[in-house]
Amino acid sequence: MIIDAHQHFWDPARGDYGWLTPALPRLYRPILPADLRSLLDGAGIDATILVQAAPTVAETDFLMGLATATPWINGVVGWVNLDAPDIADQIARRRAQAKFIGIRPMLQVIDDPAWILGSQRAAGLEALQVSGLTFDALVMPPQLTCVAELARCYPGLRIIIDHGAKGPIGKGPLPGWRRDMAAAARCGNVTCKLSGLLTEMVPGTDDAAILDRMAELLDLFGPDRLIWGSDWPVLDLAGSYHRWHALTQAFLARLDAGAATAIMGGNAARTYRLEGA
Repeated sequence: MIIDAHQHFWDPARGDYGWLTPALPRLYRPILPADLRSLLDGAGIDATILVQAAPTVAETDFLMGLATATPWINGVVGWVNLDAPDIADQIARRRAQAKFIGIRPMLQVIDDPAWILGSQRAAGLEALQVSGLTFDALVMPPQLTCVAELARCYPGLRIIIDHGAKGPIGKGPLPGWRRDMAAAARCGNVTCKLSGLLTEMVPGTDDAAILDRMAELLDLFGPDRLIWGSDWPVLDLAGSYHRWHALTQAFLARLDAGAATAIMGGNAARTYRLEGA
């Protein structure tokens, strides 16, 4: 099964997407399953994982409704309030819902880069580890420094770094990003998504730089801990679904068939524990 392990749907009229404003006209509209279906068919994608885009319970409920009604959405990575007094009960309730597979706190917009390591989050993270749900780490380089420590503190928690931690592409070497990503990669419970890379390209950077970044992530994580996703429709800010898929295929052509199959679906199915995948 070929899986797009990172895509979004939303309706701005719902009112809880703080980052989604009319200043982003390509995105500021309802974007729903019918908008993605033809793109998946054109790329030969069998299933997707739907990821939260607002830090609210209401948005997660909205996504769960879409997933229930859409057979090819294999799972939802939602949001919970890790500071809630009843967080263990919240996680248990979500764990019981079909297609709820993980959580994603929006770490990149939190001022304190070490927020996730605070003692207030310990109960929630322990409950998450016990539940078997995943933790998507939406981080930029400043928050990436905490991922390895998080992984060591919760060795049973499966952590997935979104978008290669959003290291800029085309600015030359990134020694701090490379150091912190390597530290995370040394933790066996950390996986990384090949997603969101086009939007991190510095204007004027050619596609070879994207392939180089993919190769760098492969070197760090190996073929068994890389997961492919599109980050659609945010992807549309930097390129088309077809372009991103074609770049991925150019990269995978360098690998053996087993590695390519793992990156394009097998790793997502295993890491997110997708039923029927």
